[in-house]
Amino acid sequence: MNIYQFKIKDIFGNVKSMSDYKNNVLLIVNVASKCGFTKQYEELESLYKKYQDKNFKILGFPCNQFFMQEPKSETEILSFCKTKYDVSFDMFSKIKVNGEDACDLYKFLKDQKPWTQRAKAVKWNFEKFLIDKKGNVVNRFLSKVTPFEIEKDIIELLK
Repeated sequence: MNIYQFKIKDIFGNVKSMSDYKNNVLLIVNVASKCGFTKQYEELESLYKKYQDKNFKILGFPCNQFFMQEPKSETEILSFCKTKYDVSFDMFSKIKVNGEDACDLYKFLKDQKPWTQRAKAVKWNFEKFLIDKKGNVVNRFLSKVTPFEIEKDIIELLK
């Protein structure tokens, strides 16, 4: 099993198949505009621009589950990301990452790379999942780990 079995709505409301990302290294991130980690958008965009031509994609998933730090609509989120951080990587509709109503993709990601055998929940905004070109979850990073700190991991998977 890999991530290619899932379909999810992009930020414009269009259903997108994760299989569209086959043969790409992916960094999947739950994002929020009113978080102390929001400035990570800058590093995410920088990495995306640096490696997008080498089959690297970033997928941003807005989430409002952590102290209501993403209260905006999809239109407002997209405007914020473009205006403030010049984000050009793919953004998706707002989702839940934890609980019974969690997005199926995130349930899968957490099952594939739990923190411990019993602890699977996403802990905060800007947690990151790194996916190889075959759709396998290869690593998971806490919010405090910056995108630049995992650049070496991305480069290794791009080889």
